[in-house]
Amino acid sequence: MPRVLIADDEVSMRTLVARAMAMDGHDTVTAEDGAEALEILSHEQGAFDLLLTDIQMPVMDGIALALAAARDFPDLTILLMTGFADQRERASGLNAIAHDVIIKPFSVADIRAAVAGALAARKTGQRGDAAL
Repeated sequence: MPRVLIADDEVSMRTLVARAMAMDGHDTVTAEDGAEALEILSHEQGAFDLLLTDIQMPVMDGIALALAAARDFPDLTILLMTGFADQRERASGLNAIAHDVIIKPFSVADIRAAVAGALAARKTGQRGDAAL
């Protein structure tokens, strides 16, 4: 059962994504910002298959989280989420460490497909083919 760490400052988004992941049998842990997510990753020594993080969050944003997670846990697959075009631009330099960027709003089917693709690519060692 894949383990997914979900970091998003919006409770409703964390809940939606966690429920969508549960539909596919994934074990989920949630964090309300990047700092909490990094603390969870460190405490559990990176024992996750996927980090699914919003880009724009207080305390530590998703880009800082992705950079720290990629540095400390290089086998972790990272999938970014954003509802802001300028945040997607900020993520454009992360294609070496992030699998893809999912644009909000998305449907449950969209996020399930994105996570399935990221986890499948993890097995083959490939990054997403979408331009970050």
